[in-house]
Amino acid sequence: MAKDRDVKHIAISGNIASGKTTLTEMLSRHYGWKPILEPVDDNPYLEDFYADMHRWAFHLQIYFLNHRFKQVKDIRVDGVPSIQDRTIYEDAHIFAKALHESGYIKSRDYANYLDIYESMVSLVEPPDLLVYLQADIPRLVSQIQKRGREYENAIRLDYLKNLNRHYEDWISNYSAGNLLVVNVNDIDFVTNDGDFSDIVQRIDRELFGLFSK
Repeated sequence: MAKDRDVKHIAISGNIASGKTTLTEMLSRHYGWKPILEPVDDNPYLEDFYADMHRWAFHLQIYFLNHRFKQVKDIRVDGVPSIQDRTIYEDAHIFAKALHESGYIKSRDYANYLDIYESMVSLVEPPDLLVYLQADIPRLVSQIQKRGREYENAIRLDYLKNLNRHYEDWISNYSAGNLLVVNVNDIDFVTNDGDFSDIVQRIDRELFGLFSK
Protein backbone atom coordinates (compact mmCIF):
# COMPACT_ATOMS: atom_id res chain seq x y z
CA MET A 1 0.00 0.00 0.00
CA ALA A 2 1.02 3.63 -0.47
CA LYS A 3 2.95 5.30 2.33
CA ASP A 4 1.67 8.83 1.59
CA ARG A 5 -2.04 9.63 1.86
CA ASP A 6 -1.65 12.70 -0.33
CA VAL A 7 -0.62 10.52 -3.28
CA LYS A 8 -3.77 9.36 -5.03
CA HIS A 9 -3.17 9.28 -8.77
CA ILE A 10 -0.61 7.58 -10.99
CA ALA A 11 -1.21 7.80 -14.74
CA ILE A 12 0.34 5.47 -17.32
CA SER A 13 0.91 7.03 -20.75
CA GLY A 14 2.26 5.71 -24.02
CA ASN A 15 1.51 4.87 -27.63
CA ILE A 16 -0.87 2.15 -28.82
CA ALA A 17 0.31 -1.29 -27.60
CA SER A 18 3.10 0.08 -25.40
CA GLY A 19 1.75 -1.91 -22.43
CA LYS A 20 -0.27 0.74 -20.57
CA THR A 21 -3.30 -1.36 -19.67
CA THR A 22 -1.23 -4.35 -18.54
CA LEU A 23 1.02 -2.20 -16.36
CA THR A 24 -2.00 -0.35 -14.96
CA GLU A 25 -3.55 -3.64 -13.87
CA MET A 26 -0.28 -4.99 -12.43
CA LEU A 27 0.44 -1.82 -10.47
CA SER A 28 -3.12 -1.66 -9.14
CA ARG A 29 -2.69 -5.16 -7.72
CA HIS A 30 0.73 -4.32 -6.29
CA TYR A 31 -0.33 -1.11 -4.53
CA GLY A 32 -3.93 -2.10 -3.85
CA TRP A 33 -5.10 0.93 -5.81
CA LYS A 34 -8.11 1.18 -8.11
CA PRO A 35 -7.41 0.61 -11.84
CA ILE A 36 -8.97 3.20 -14.14
CA LEU A 37 -8.94 1.62 -17.58
CA GLU A 38 -9.31 3.06 -21.06
CA PRO A 39 -12.65 2.21 -22.72
CA VAL A 40 -11.82 -0.15 -25.58
CA ASP A 41 -14.22 -3.08 -25.75
CA ASP A 42 -17.27 -0.91 -25.09
CA ASN A 43 -16.12 2.04 -27.21
CA PRO A 44 -18.90 2.75 -29.76
CA TYR A 45 -16.56 4.49 -32.24
CA LEU A 46 -13.24 2.67 -32.21
CA GLU A 47 -13.91 -0.01 -34.83
CA ASP A 48 -15.64 2.49 -37.14
CA PHE A 49 -12.72 4.89 -36.71
CA TYR A 50 -10.10 2.44 -37.92
CA ALA A 51 -12.35 1.52 -40.87
CA ASP A 52 -12.96 5.18 -41.88
CA MET A 53 -10.73 7.64 -40.01
CA HIS A 54 -11.90 10.71 -41.91
CA ARG A 55 -15.51 10.18 -40.93
CA TRP A 56 -15.12 9.12 -37.31
CA ALA A 57 -11.95 10.84 -36.00
CA PHE A 58 -13.71 13.83 -34.44
CA HIS A 59 -16.45 11.69 -32.87
CA LEU A 60 -13.88 9.33 -31.37
CA GLN A 61 -11.79 12.11 -29.88
CA ILE A 62 -14.79 13.82 -28.31
CA TYR A 63 -15.83 10.48 -26.80
CA PHE A 64 -12.36 9.89 -25.32
CA LEU A 65 -12.08 13.47 -24.06
CA ASN A 66 -15.41 13.34 -22.25
CA HIS A 67 -14.72 9.89 -20.80
CA ARG A 68 -11.24 10.87 -19.58
CA PHE A 69 -12.54 14.08 -18.00
CA LYS A 70 -15.08 12.09 -16.01
CA GLN A 71 -12.36 9.65 -14.93
CA VAL A 72 -9.92 12.22 -13.62
CA LYS A 73 -12.69 14.24 -11.95
CA ASP A 74 -13.97 11.14 -10.17
CA ILE A 75 -10.46 10.24 -8.97
CA ARG A 76 -10.17 13.51 -7.07
CA VAL A 77 -13.79 13.63 -5.89
CA ASP A 78 -13.79 10.05 -4.61
CA GLY A 79 -10.34 10.33 -3.07
CA VAL A 80 -9.60 6.68 -3.88
CA PRO A 81 -5.92 6.05 -4.81
CA SER A 82 -5.97 5.12 -8.50
CA ILE A 83 -3.81 3.99 -11.41
CA GLN A 84 -5.12 5.49 -14.67
CA ASP A 85 -4.60 4.04 -18.14
CA ARG A 86 -3.78 7.09 -20.34
CA THR A 87 -4.35 10.78 -19.53
CA ILE A 88 -6.61 13.57 -20.72
CA TYR A 89 -3.49 15.39 -21.95
CA GLU A 90 -2.71 12.67 -24.48
CA ASP A 91 -6.16 13.00 -26.02
CA ALA A 92 -5.39 16.59 -27.04
CA HIS A 93 -1.61 16.77 -27.39
CA ILE A 94 -1.14 13.44 -29.16
CA PHE A 95 -4.20 11.94 -30.82
CA ALA A 96 -6.38 14.92 -31.76
CA LYS A 97 -3.30 16.89 -32.83
CA ALA A 98 -1.99 14.06 -35.00
CA LEU A 99 -5.39 13.47 -36.58
CA HIS A 100 -5.76 17.15 -37.39
CA GLU A 101 -2.29 17.40 -38.91
CA SER A 102 -3.01 14.32 -41.02
CA GLY A 103 -6.24 15.81 -42.32
CA TYR A 104 -8.62 13.48 -40.49
CA ILE A 105 -10.06 16.29 -38.33
CA LYS A 106 -10.98 19.57 -40.03
CA SER A 107 -9.55 22.81 -38.65
CA ARG A 108 -12.97 24.10 -37.58
CA ASP A 109 -13.70 20.92 -35.63
CA TYR A 110 -10.20 20.87 -34.17
CA ALA A 111 -10.56 24.45 -32.89
CA ASN A 112 -13.87 23.48 -31.28
CA TYR A 113 -12.24 20.41 -29.74
CA LEU A 114 -9.40 22.47 -28.25
CA ASP A 115 -11.87 24.95 -26.73
CA ILE A 116 -13.67 22.07 -25.00
CA TYR A 117 -10.34 20.55 -23.89
CA GLU A 118 -9.06 23.83 -22.38
CA SER A 119 -12.31 24.26 -20.43
CA MET A 120 -12.06 20.71 -19.09
CA VAL A 121 -8.37 20.67 -18.26
CA SER A 122 -8.67 23.88 -16.23
CA LEU A 123 -10.95 21.98 -13.84
CA VAL A 124 -8.75 18.93 -13.19
CA GLU A 125 -5.46 18.30 -11.42
CA PRO A 126 -2.51 16.53 -13.02
CA PRO A 127 -1.53 13.06 -11.80
CA ASP A 128 0.86 12.82 -8.88
CA LEU A 129 3.12 10.81 -11.16
CA LEU A 130 3.03 10.37 -14.93
CA VAL A 131 4.72 7.15 -16.12
CA TYR A 132 5.55 7.25 -19.84
CA LEU A 133 6.17 3.90 -21.54
CA GLN A 134 8.61 4.67 -24.33
CA ALA A 135 8.63 2.18 -27.21
CA ASP A 136 9.96 2.14 -30.75
CA ILE A 137 7.84 1.22 -33.77
CA PRO A 138 8.99 -2.42 -34.15
CA ARG A 139 8.07 -3.07 -30.51
CA LEU A 140 4.62 -1.51 -30.97
CA VAL A 141 3.93 -3.41 -34.20
CA SER A 142 4.97 -6.67 -32.54
CA GLN A 143 2.63 -6.08 -29.61
CA ILE A 144 -0.26 -5.11 -31.89
CA GLN A 145 0.17 -8.33 -33.84
CA LYS A 146 0.49 -10.37 -30.66
CA ARG A 147 -2.74 -9.18 -29.08
CA GLY A 148 -4.66 -9.77 -32.32
CA ARG A 149 -7.42 -7.16 -32.18
CA GLU A 150 -9.01 -7.32 -35.62
CA TYR A 151 -9.77 -3.61 -35.92
CA GLU A 152 -6.12 -2.75 -35.16
CA ASN A 153 -5.04 -4.50 -38.36
CA ALA A 154 -6.10 -1.32 -40.17
CA ILE A 155 -3.64 0.88 -38.24
CA ARG A 156 -1.26 2.50 -40.73
CA LEU A 157 2.46 2.48 -39.98
CA ASP A 158 2.78 6.19 -40.74
CA TYR A 159 -0.03 6.91 -38.25
CA LEU A 160 1.82 4.97 -35.55
CA LYS A 161 5.07 6.80 -36.34
CA ASN A 162 3.29 10.14 -36.20
CA LEU A 163 1.86 9.32 -32.79
CA ASN A 164 5.31 8.35 -31.51
CA ARG A 165 6.74 11.65 -32.71
CA HIS A 166 4.02 13.59 -30.92
CA TYR A 167 4.57 11.57 -27.76
CA GLU A 168 8.28 12.37 -27.71
CA ASP A 169 7.57 16.08 -28.28
CA TRP A 170 4.94 16.16 -25.55
CA ILE A 171 7.02 14.28 -22.98
CA SER A 172 10.08 16.45 -23.61
CA ASN A 173 7.98 19.50 -22.64
CA TYR A 174 5.82 17.95 -19.89
CA SER A 175 5.85 20.16 -16.78
CA ALA A 176 2.50 19.52 -15.07
CA GLY A 177 3.99 17.24 -12.42
CA ASN A 178 6.39 14.37 -11.67
CA LEU A 179 7.44 12.31 -14.68
CA LEU A 180 9.02 8.87 -14.98
CA VAL A 181 10.13 7.60 -18.40
CA VAL A 182 10.36 3.81 -18.76
CA ASN A 183 11.86 2.47 -21.97
CA VAL A 184 10.11 -0.85 -22.62
CA ASN A 185 11.93 -1.91 -25.80
CA ASP A 186 14.20 -4.43 -24.10
CA ILE A 187 12.22 -5.42 -21.01
CA ASP A 188 9.26 -7.70 -20.32
CA PHE A 189 7.58 -6.64 -17.09
CA VAL A 190 4.77 -9.15 -17.66
CA THR A 191 6.84 -12.34 -17.48
CA ASN A 192 10.03 -11.06 -15.85
CA ASP A 193 9.55 -10.32 -12.15
CA GLY A 194 12.82 -8.41 -12.06
CA ASP A 195 11.70 -5.98 -14.76
CA PHE A 196 8.42 -5.31 -12.95
CA SER A 197 10.22 -4.92 -9.63
CA ASP A 198 12.55 -2.36 -11.20
CA ILE A 199 9.58 -0.29 -12.40
CA VAL A 200 7.99 -0.45 -8.93
CA GLN A 201 11.22 0.65 -7.28
CA ARG A 202 11.50 3.61 -9.64
CA ILE A 203 7.89 4.61 -8.94
CA ASP A 204 8.41 4.29 -5.18
CA ARG A 205 11.52 6.45 -5.45
CA GLU A 206 9.61 9.17 -7.32
CA LEU A 207 6.51 9.15 -5.09
CA PHE A 208 7.79 8.22 -1.65
CA GLY A 209 11.56 8.67 -1.78
CA LEU A 210 12.23 4.99 -1.07
CA PHE A 211 12.79 1.58 -2.59
CA SER A 212 10.17 -1.16 -2.28
CA LYS A 213 11.38 -4.30 -0.51
